Amino acid sequence: MLMLLKWTNRIVTGVLFILLIGVTILVIPAKITGEQPEIFGYQLKSVLSGSMEPSIQTGSLIAIKSVKGEKIPHIQEGDVITFIGEENNLITHRISDIALTDSSTVYTTKGDNNNATDSAPVLAENVVGLYSGLTIPYAGYVINFVQSPNGYILFMVIPGLFMVGYAVFTIWRTLRELDDRTKHFVDNAE
Repeated sequence: MLMLLKWTNRIVTGVLFILLIGVTILVIPAKITGEQPEIFGYQLKSVLSGSMEPSIQTGSLIAIKSVKGEKIPHIQEGDVITFIGEENNLITHRISDIALTDSSTVYTTKGDNNNATDSAPVLAENVVGLYSGLTIPYAGYVINFVQSPNGYILFMVIPGLFMVGYAVFTIWRTLRELDDRTKHFVDNAE
C-alpha cells in the first residue's frame, strides 16, 4: 500500500510539473511578444458563432495554420480562413472568391450558415490563419470560460494553491519522518 502511494505521489508530481513547464513554454513567450501561443505553427481558436455550421459547430475549438506575415499563394477558393474583421475581432469563414489587385490579394468570404457573402472584403494581410480541419467540439466553451475572471480563478489560482499546499504537506511530512527517525535513533542510543 505504501509503495502504491509513493508511485501515485511521483506520478501526480510529474504530471503537474510537465503541465507547469508546458504552460510556461507556451504562454510566457506569447505574453512577452503580444502574439497568440502557437504549437508547431498552429494556433487554437474558439468558434463563438454559428455562422460556419454545420461544418464547424458553435463552441468548438479549431486549429489554424498561422500565416500572419507570410505570402499565402496556397489559399484557394473554398478554403476556410481566420481573419481580422472590421472591429478587430477574429472571424472564421470560407473563401467564396479571390481577386488580385495591383497591390494585394482580396478575398470574398461567407459563413457556411449565412445567406450572403460578408459585406467587407478581406485583404491578404488581415488573414491570420488557414483552418487545418482539426475541430474539438465544445472545447471552445471551456477555453472561453478559462479566459474569464471566474475561469482564471478556477483553473489557475485554485490549482496553484493546490500545488503550494501539496508542496507544504510534502515538506511537513518529510520533516516529521526525519524527526521520528531522529527520536528513534536517540532512543536506541540510550
